[in-house]
Amino acid sequence: MIEALSEELESLAVELRAACAAEIDGRTVGHFNNRPWLRESFLKVPREHFVPDQVWWPTPREDGLHHVMDRHERPRAWLKGVYRPRASLITQVADGAVRPEDGPTDEPFTSAVSCSAVVVDMLHHLDPGPDDTALEIGTGSGYSTALLAQRVRSETLVTIEIDEKLADRARQSLATLGLYPTVVAGDGEAGYPDRGPYTRIISTAAVRQVPQAWLDQAAPGAVIVTPLYGPFGHDALLRLVADGHGGGEGRLVTGVAFMKMRGQRRTERSFADLGWPTVEGPWPAYADVDYQVSVHDSRQRIRICRDTSAH
Repeated sequence: MIEALSEELESLAVELRAACAAEIDGRTVGHFNNRPWLRESFLKVPREHFVPDQVWWPTPREDGLHHVMDRHERPRAWLKGVYRPRASLITQVADGAVRPEDGPTDEPFTSAVSCSAVVVDMLHHLDPGPDDTALEIGTGSGYSTALLAQRVRSETLVTIEIDEKLADRARQSLATLGLYPTVVAGDGEAGYPDRGPYTRIISTAAVRQVPQAWLDQAAPGAVIVTPLYGPFGHDALLRLVADGHGGGEGRLVTGVAFMKMRGQRRTERSFADLGWPTVEGPWPAYADVDYQVSVHDSRQRIRICRDTSAH
């Protein structure tokens, strides 16, 4: 957990948070639209509270390496990076084998504080309510958890993180703000059946296929939001509605980029085996077609529907 900011930097953080929210306001689809609670939560939760003092910047420099932003060396630049709406901040590289003090790196990222705009958009599509029972997979820094905890009661919110050190840090960061969801160190692919069934499930890691455990722990009508790895060259954000019997129906809503769930990184399966159709030429844009997703009997299927009037 980072130490408190100086009064000057706290004032700057408030300004930057408001400016970040204003930029996200410009997005006409998803995000804050029709979700006033989400904008209020965004302005209330200090994102900087969940960002380590040293993080890697996601865009490499001319040397091809990702360089470290250090709060103590350049506090204002660090804080401005925290509130860049489209910037994710890399908090872990190579599952922790590379440390920030090791300097610039080109090793693979394994955990990050996701960019503000994407966190907001995912919560928009999750659309939780005060009476929901929610499961979050991939606690990471705890920032998304903190926003979710503004809407869902702590006693009905479970968040699970595979890295025990990250889980401990997130638990402490949340508690400092008076937030006490159940933070579990474990494999999120298996869900957390002890507190199910859930009416809202969200993952901050991409999957190749929706884990059956999530569907088995979902109540009828539960909403599941997760990045789904696909053949586009990026991930797709999936919003799935569970049937309460181990299946679900939904659609892909937009493109995103996330790190893969640890247990699914090396799982090599063809896209055809994962239920993706064959497309001649470029994949159609999300606004032009409806990518419909169904999961039944542990089989995933993605269909392209040209009629988007239901949007």
